[in-house]
Amino acid sequence: MKTIAILTGGGDCPGLNAVIRGVVRSAVGTRNWRVIGIEDGFDGLLTGLKTRELDLKAVRGILQLGGTLLGTSNHGNPLHYPVMENGEVHWMDVSEQVVENFNKTGADALIAVGGDGTLKIAQRLYELGMNVVGIPKTIDNDLKATDVTFGYNTAVGVVTEALDRLHTTAESHHRVMVVEVMGRDAGWIALESGIAGGADVILLPEIPYSIERICDAIRRRRERGGRFSIVVVAEGAHPLDGDRVLQETAGKNRGGVDRLGGIGQHVAEQISQCQDMEVRTVVLGHLQRGGTPSPFDRILGSRFGVKAVDLIAAGDYGKMVALRGRSVVSTTLQEAVGSLNLVPPHGELVEAAEKLGIMLGR
Repeated sequence: MKTIAILTGGGDCPGLNAVIRGVVRSAVGTRNWRVIGIEDGFDGLLTGLKTRELDLKAVRGILQLGGTLLGTSNHGNPLHYPVMENGEVHWMDVSEQVVENFNKTGADALIAVGGDGTLKIAQRLYELGMNVVGIPKTIDNDLKATDVTFGYNTAVGVVTEALDRLHTTAESHHRVMVVEVMGRDAGWIALESGIAGGADVILLPEIPYSIERICDAIRRRRERGGRFSIVVVAEGAHPLDGDRVLQETAGKNRGGVDRLGGIGQHVAEQISQCQDMEVRTVVLGHLQRGGTPSPFDRILGSRFGVKAVDLIAAGDYGKMVALRGRSVVSTTLQEAVGSLNLVPPHGELVEAAEKLGIMLGR
């Protein structure tokens, strides 16, 4: 009888509980294996062993729940971990400590569920000899080795519903509504929800924008009788001659990662200077991560969980499960973290948006 462990790392997203349930029902219910959960991501293997038994009863009724019953963390990165030495903080690779603590659990393999950062850690642990399988999770949909990640579909639905609601109030008050959504490097959420939600302007990290052209587009829309406008801005969007807007720069407390945020307000202030219209900003933030997962994400998460158990049963480690077309397959972790899945600036979806009359800042 095998014992396998599972952890969820990075930011939470809808569908994580579906993955956990899929792993447990496939491993325990079908194969009579044992499953243990590592709590709070890789923190659970760094700050003492934080584990819990995951049997069939533990995953009953969690399919429709958002978040993750195991908890998660995007701060406990063993590749860049704060260690105090001689009164000073040094950032070190403590991956070997993770391997040592993992071996104490008695598990034969680890399923790591997360985005680019979590999967890079998983690849490092595999290189150190751990039996690891990865499952891709990110609402940004920015992992290139899979056609889509679970959590993304739900996030697009949440943003689309928000845009539907903002249309009515924007039209009533004849305002420009600037909606800031998640998307550090990849603008998929902004693009697809913007198209679905009838946005007039969509700004993406992949396409630097011109504020003058945005103002011209809003002005032309007003001349045609459009007394309001909806502008969707990905948090990583930036102007042609400027950088991304940050809430906090990379430093000791951030572990080398900038915290984005504020681009929506920045764009709103610029639009208000060139338009005689009221401008309001809405930052959807973590609303995009929370709540009930869509049917698509429940199904995809469940399939990913089953496929990960199949890979462990076959002894096929160092892999990540992925959706290709309609099939769930596997690819190497190395390929999974090799490059990001970015919106092609001249791709079919972008061109379709522009032919629908949506302004993309260029």
